[in-house]
Amino acid sequence: MRFVDEATIKVTSGNGGNGCASLRREANMPKGGPDGGDGGKGGDLIFRGSSRLMTLYDFRLKRMYGAKNGQQGMGRDRYGRAAEDLIVDLPVGTLIYELIENEDGTIEEKLIADLVEDQTEVIICKGGKGGRGNLHFKTSTNRTPRYAEPGFSGEEKKIRLELKILADVGLLGLPSAGKSTFISKISAARPKIAAYPFTTLVPNLGVIEDDDFNRMVIADIPGLIEGASEGRGLGITFLKHVERNRFLVHILAAEDVNRENPIDGYDMLNQELCEYNAELGDKPQIKVINKIDTLTDEELVDIKTKIEATSEEVFFISALTGDGVDKLLDRMWKQLAELSE
Repeated sequence: MRFVDEATIKVTSGNGGNGCASLRREANMPKGGPDGGDGGKGGDLIFRGSSRLMTLYDFRLKRMYGAKNGQQGMGRDRYGRAAEDLIVDLPVGTLIYELIENEDGTIEEKLIADLVEDQTEVIICKGGKGGRGNLHFKTSTNRTPRYAEPGFSGEEKKIRLELKILADVGLLGLPSAGKSTFISKISAARPKIAAYPFTTLVPNLGVIEDDDFNRMVIADIPGLIEGASEGRGLGITFLKHVERNRFLVHILAAEDVNRENPIDGYDMLNQELCEYNAELGDKPQIKVINKIDTLTDEELVDIKTKIEATSEEVFFISALTGDGVDKLLDRMWKQLAELSE
């Protein structure tokens, strides 16, 4: 299934059923009065967060959702049946915007809800009330009213959906830094892996558990390049997904390390994060150098020595061979526990 993180749809709630205008016509009841029942309420249109969904792809295929109308009232004081609510499941992490057209033709967006928890429900359009039957309109001067109230209309809205992935950890790095290999090594996620840039074209999610059954959700964000905050490469399309991550694991491939100052390699993407959203630059980061299996022992010792002199904490791993991965995972669990506290 394709990953889609935006969609525009039209939603409507049900109309209320009409009230009934009925007069009793029974034997031995010469003065039978009004007995028209009320119409039933129209169904509400409800959005519900679901952790089972990972994409808005279905909403690109179907763009209109409507709840059913309430049943019309009937004679003999019988009320119409209320329509069932229509519940539409959305991925957890979906922002729901109402699109409002102004008098000058411009479109204004209003945030209605942010589905950040599984099974959270939000009523987007309320169903119309049922109309009253003619028994409600009987008075001392009008004992046989022959009119009833029509049902009230439901609501109709144009909605824009925007999905921002909710994950504990975001894997950040240049294209071909080895993020996909890393997430496939530690979880059941199986992203596409190849020896060319931009192999990962959509975010991939992996879930891991520790011995105490604590869960960690890890998002492999497609590789970013310089100018990403301005839309270069995959750029701004996926930077928004970093906003929901609790902390970042910033992976630098060994071939991209500046041998004179190894820490410099992290500055470029950090600058892109800050230019896109200043708060992203403040997210906790764990720095990693991957693909150490491509370095000679002398090169690895030289890089480690220079990093130790800066007092920075950097983890050295080979996602391909698994070297150093367990130590990095321990640090990630520790970081998650600290944030949870």
